[in-house]
Amino acid sequence: MALFKGSGVAIITPFKSDEKRSVDFDKYTELINWHVENGTDAIITCGTTGETSTMLIDEQLEVIECAVLAAKKRVKVIAGTGTNDTAYDINVSKGAEKLGVDGLLLVTPYYNKTSQKGLIQHFTALASSVSLPVILYNVPSRTALNILPDTAYELSKIENIVGIKEASGDISQIAAIAEFCDNNFALYSGNDDQTIPILSLGGIGLISVVANIMPQYVHDMIFTYLNGDHEKARDMQLKLNPFCRALFLDVSPMPLKAAMNMMGMGVGECRLPLIDVEGSTREMIKVRMKEQGLKVAR
Repeated sequence: MALFKGSGVAIITPFKSDEKRSVDFDKYTELINWHVENGTDAIITCGTTGETSTMLIDEQLEVIECAVLAAKKRVKVIAGTGTNDTAYDINVSKGAEKLGVDGLLLVTPYYNKTSQKGLIQHFTALASSVSLPVILYNVPSRTALNILPDTAYELSKIENIVGIKEASGDISQIAAIAEFCDNNFALYSGNDDQTIPILSLGGIGLISVVANIMPQYVHDMIFTYLNGDHEKARDMQLKLNPFCRALFLDVSPMPLKAAMNMMGMGVGECRLPLIDVEGSTREMIKVRMKEQGLKVAR
């Protein structure tokens, strides 16, 4: 059974302005409540957009716990617990399970990477260490490692590996995954600008960056398609795409946090080595925000 259907927000982690840029847990709780009230169908905590690579394990688990407590079972909470170290991932995944998350999002190993056979062994070890449902996360632009369709098929045979977040950008590959894996293996778009194309291949949702700012719109776009109004959903996708591109004019989530702060959401800056956007990038983000009817406070 799929973990969720619809819009899952790859939620940012808000930071304070102190020297350590410590996590602003009050703001995080506020954001999650706002998402629940505005159509988001699942909270994906501690993913790439959440800057988890800057967190030590204790802090990561605190953020996950905050998400679980704030969501109060109103929506699913899925924790990102993947790195390039299988033993470390097992430790974090078990910790997240104890905190009451509904599932895990596991990115492919990066830097040291592995082979396709190694991917199967890595994800098999992780899935067997917990009783939670697992969504694979394929984002080769970040990890320099691609889950090939044959590998996705082999992993889909594992009972608690229930789906994949596909952010390869390769529609032919995504179509092959949809072809090889049965309907019990959920396909989620990992790129906002490819949501409707992936839904047309049998996808059931999106793990979204832009939903951090436009949660109701993203939810409505997805369910407009799933409920059969394909033309309207296509038009919504095409209207959204320029803003999606603006949020990746620089390394994500730098443009996203800048946009949220320009809206007065007060989520703080990114942690180093990520920095605030400036100059023409900031101005283009403003232009695209205004095209979407978003209020720019500063």
